[in-house]
Amino acid sequence: MSVEQLRIEAIKEIQEALTQEACEKVRVKYLGRKEGKLIEVLKSLKNMSVEEKRTIGTAANELRQLLEHELEEKIEKIKTSHEQKKNRFDVTKPGKRIASGHLHPLTKVDKEVRAIFSSLNFTVVEGPELEKESYNFDKLNIPAGHSARDMWDTLWVKKEGVNGLLMRTHTSPVQARYMESHNPPFQIIVPGRCFRYEATDALHEINFYQIEGLMVGSDITLANLKFIIETFFKKFFKQKIEFRYRPSYFPFVEPGIEVDIRLKGGKWLEVMGAGMVHRNVFDGVKYNHTQVQGFAFGMGLDRLAMIKYGVPDIRLFYSGDIRFTKNFR
Repeated sequence: MSVEQLRIEAIKEIQEALTQEACEKVRVKYLGRKEGKLIEVLKSLKNMSVEEKRTIGTAANELRQLLEHELEEKIEKIKTSHEQKKNRFDVTKPGKRIASGHLHPLTKVDKEVRAIFSSLNFTVVEGPELEKESYNFDKLNIPAGHSARDMWDTLWVKKEGVNGLLMRTHTSPVQARYMESHNPPFQIIVPGRCFRYEATDALHEINFYQIEGLMVGSDITLANLKFIIETFFKKFFKQKIEFRYRPSYFPFVEPGIEVDIRLKGGKWLEVMGAGMVHRNVFDGVKYNHTQVQGFAFGMGLDRLAMIKYGVPDIRLFYSGDIRFTKNFR
C-alpha cells in the first residue's frame, strides 16, 4: 500500500473515531512500533533504490507527523465535547429542589405575638439588654436590700449601687424607661432577650425571651387586663381555652396574679404573671398615682413556643441543631 493510500485511509478512520479508545486503536494500527502499517512501509525500503528510499522515506515521516497531529486534535475535540455534554443544561430534566432558609421557631412565635398585640392597638417598644441597676430594680419598687431581689439570679457586669450595670433579668425596665418619656394613655408590649444566672435544665436557660405588656390610662382595671389576656391567647392558640387566675406576688404590681390556661384535653399550665401597676412605680416616673392606673404582664416567649409546638426541652431552641429547626418550616 502506498504512503498516499495510507494517508487517505488513516485520516478517514481518525475522522470516524468517536472516543479516545477508538483514536488509540487507529494510532496502534498505523503508527504502532511492531505492527503499524507505516512501519511496514518503512521496512520495505530496504528493497528499494536510493531514490525511492529518499522519496518514500520522507513521505512516510511526514505522514507520521501528520497522523500524530490529527490524533491529538481529535482527542482534544472528543474531550471538549464530553465536557460540554456533561455541563449542558437539559431542559427536559426535572428541576432540582432549592434548599430554602426558614425562620427559627422562636422568631416565628415572636412575629406572631407582635402581630396579635399590634391588632389590639399595642405599640412594640424595645430597650437595652445591658441595663442600669436602677431601671432593672429600683424604679420597679425593688430597692437595694429588698428581699425580692433574690427572685432574680442577676448577671452583674459592674456592681456600684444604683449605678451598677447588669444584663437585664426581665424586660420590665423598658416600662420605666418608656413612662419617663411618655404621657398616658398608652399601651405597649416589650419583647426581648433576658438573662439570669441559673442552672439550665429542660425548663430553664441562662438566656431566654420575654414579652412584657403595659397599659396605662385614667380608668384601666383588671377587667381590661382579663380581656386583653384572653383575647391574645385565643388568637395565639386558635382554639377554645380555659383560664384560671391565682393571686401572686410581684414587687411592681398590686394586686398581682398568675394566669393559668388549659388547652383542649390538656392540663393546667402557668403562662403569665400580671397585675395592676404599683403606685410606687408610678411615683418613680413622676406620674400622679391618684389620676392614672394601669396593668402590666409578662410571659416567656420560649414557654409559649414549647406549648404551641410541643417542645419538651427549652435547650433545644438554643442548640443550633438544624435537624430540630427544620421541623418548623
